[in-house]
Amino acid sequence: MPDDAGRLFRLDGLRGVAAAGVLIHHILLFYAPWQFSAAPFAQIAVWIQHYGWTLVDLFFVLSGYVFAQVYLRDETLRSQKGLASFWVARIARLWPLHLTMLVLIAIVHPANQANTVYAFLAHLAMLQAFVLPVAGTFDGSSWSLTVEVLCYAIFATAYAHGRRALLWTTALMIVVALISQALISHAGGPFAGSVFRRGLLGFFLGQALWRCRGQLAKIPIFVLAASLLAGFSIEAGPYSPVLPLTLLSWPSALLLALRLKVMESPPMVWLGDRSYGIYLINLPLTQAVVSICAGHELGTAQIVTIQLAIVVTALLAAELSFRWIEAPSRRAIRQVWKRHEGRSSENSGPLAGTRGSV
Repeated sequence: MPDDAGRLFRLDGLRGVAAAGVLIHHILLFYAPWQFSAAPFAQIAVWIQHYGWTLVDLFFVLSGYVFAQVYLRDETLRSQKGLASFWVARIARLWPLHLTMLVLIAIVHPANQANTVYAFLAHLAMLQAFVLPVAGTFDGSSWSLTVEVLCYAIFATAYAHGRRALLWTTALMIVVALISQALISHAGGPFAGSVFRRGLLGFFLGQALWRCRGQLAKIPIFVLAASLLAGFSIEAGPYSPVLPLTLLSWPSALLLALRLKVMESPPMVWLGDRSYGIYLINLPLTQAVVSICAGHELGTAQIVTIQLAIVVTALLAAELSFRWIEAPSRRAIRQVWKRHEGRSSENSGPLAGTRGSV
């Protein structure tokens, strides 16, 4: 497994693929004027159009695995300083681009009656998944950030009480999420009421996969491939497709990605680095194009051109956001925090308060 201070580059590539899948899902959701005649393209297009939203659950599984890889190898989160650094890193990673999209949408699209002051404040505090309609205010894709932050809080709090506490918490979250998903789940989706149990199931399942990584590494590739396909082919019936995908397909995709060198190729890592931008930008962009094209009769060639233009624009915007917003903001926030830590260490050191008398 490629490793750079805990970073798994092959999973970055998989995250990029998932973000691209969400982008295509939103495009096909609004623009699907034709049916492919040759299999398997028809089945793939239809699946992405109707169920591409479940790729967000793959994000949750990836987050759980990566967090375990980064934080469970030492005792960093057992200290107050480590916990503070953990949350600074999370804010630096998520908040700058989320804030940028929030302000931008508030300026250019004020007509949405759901975009209230209350919703704006909820987005500022990363609580947008508690605002109804979920995914109906400002940047609709950002609902998952609330779920991620909740998972981070449970993970950090449990680990602060020890590895055993985190192990029991991981098991409890998986069991509770599975039972509630099985009892309350409905066919189709997505549904606002299921977002938190989806996140808990995926994130802590990712944690469990990391804990069992040694045993899982022995599973033959063909078995993982069969499990991946099984999750897609199982008929969910009255239940949401989230269960077979989260229990079979997404863990198998993660384990396969760790074995495929192509997933750490420069294009895949590039896509992974821009995945957050692709995820947050694509839906408002697609919705803006839909509003501009409303009332116009468009042929298939025109619609395909629009689809390609959305893809190119989303990738370009993600590149610019990564270079101009995400990376600089992340560096600036962490530098400020390091300076704060340095001053705190000096003030609390053995010679604190004695400099003038030395």
